[in-house]
This record gives sequence, C-alpha cells and structure tokens, in this order.
Amino acid sequence: MSKIFALVPAAGCGSRMGSELPKQYMLLAGHPMIYHALVTLCASPEIDTVFVVLSPDDAYWLSYDWSPLGDKLQPLFCGGATRAESVLNGLIAAELERDDWLLVHDAARPCLSHKQLARLIEALRDDDVGGILAVPVADTLKRADAECRIVQTEDREGVWQAQTPQMFRTGLLLQALQIAPNVTDDASAVESLGFHPKLVTSSSSNFKVTYPQDVELAELLLGVRK
Repeated sequence: MSKIFALVPAAGCGSRMGSELPKQYMLLAGHPMIYHALVTLCASPEIDTVFVVLSPDDAYWLSYDWSPLGDKLQPLFCGGATRAESVLNGLIAAELERDDWLLVHDAARPCLSHKQLARLIEALRDDDVGGILAVPVADTLKRADAECRIVQTEDREGVWQAQTPQMFRTGLLLQALQIAPNVTDDASAVESLGFHPKLVTSSSSNFKVTYPQDVELAELLLGVRK
C-alpha cells in the first residue's frame, strides 16, 4: 500500500510580518509558529514521516527542542528561494516512492485541526488526482486599480480560497513542479499538467498567519483547543 508523508516548506523569511526573526520561528502561544502545524501532522496515525524543508543556512532550528513531537520529524536543509523550489528540493531529498502520497502544508497555518487533516486524507486516499483543503469565498470580491479604487466587482460563484495541506502523489507532484516552477501552490502546478484537483471543504479557522494582526486571532483559536 502507498504510504502517506507530509512536507512543510519553511525556508522563507516571512517579510510581511515585519520581524527580523523568520515567521515560522515567531512565538505563538508559547511555541515557534511552525510547532503547532507540526504537532498536528506528527499526531496523525496516517502519516509516516513529516519532513521540514529548511534553508541550508538555517540558524534557528537546532536551538529548539523538537523531541516532544516524537520520531516522525525529519528536517531537510535544502530549501530554495521560493516555496515551490523548497517543495521540489524536499521531494528530491526525501527519495519517496512515486505512488506515495505527500501532504504539503504551510508552516504559517498553525490552526490546522486533526479533524480537517483526517477529512482531507479520507476524501483523497482513493482519488485519481489528489486535492486540497479549501473554503468557498463568502465575501464580495472587488478588483482594484493602482490607486486602490474599485475597477469592478468580481463574480464569486464557484470561487474557492485555497488552503493547505495539499495532497498529491509524489510522482505527479514532482513532475508538475519541474514543469511549473513559479507557482504559488502545489495545486497550480498539478493544474498545469491538465489535471483537476479536488476541493475538500475546510474551515476559515485554517487561515494563514501573514500579518501581525493575524497572530492574536491564531492564539485565540489555539487557546480554545487546549
């Protein structure tokens, strides 16, 4: 049977947070931000190994105690200049079987729940393509010009907001990222091959911490789960 692995690209600096410390290491509810995502992934009985792709010159990882997460965790110091490059480098370094499943998850999505993760795996384990967690867009969408004035209102019918994890066969994802190296998420790379990944309904609680004001909300959500 195919195994299931997880990979967390964490070689970036998170410049939009306005901090000298890389975003994945910023303290959130008493731990580095990345810790919370790793806890959920490592706790899944379905996942064999959780790879963390770090910058080759990462100066922070070894200064933290990751032992509470168990023996599933495996750092790979092969991160690239972009998210897609880090995922591709991690895939190559991990040397997985082509039919194995890989779940790629953002280090800056600390509020992923065990329920959301299990729902994704259950929905996709027998799928021909794979897919992603996502939520239907509920707000009215406005397109702006360079002066931040509304140009038009966009139709939100059928529009979803992509989240992670994104789950694909290793061989398919490897091929996709080699052909489309400039994508911002894994599903886009797979789409470039002509495939149509499945959308698995998630929750807005699985949001990406991007700006300083997001930290307070993430801490509130993590506190409720304790």
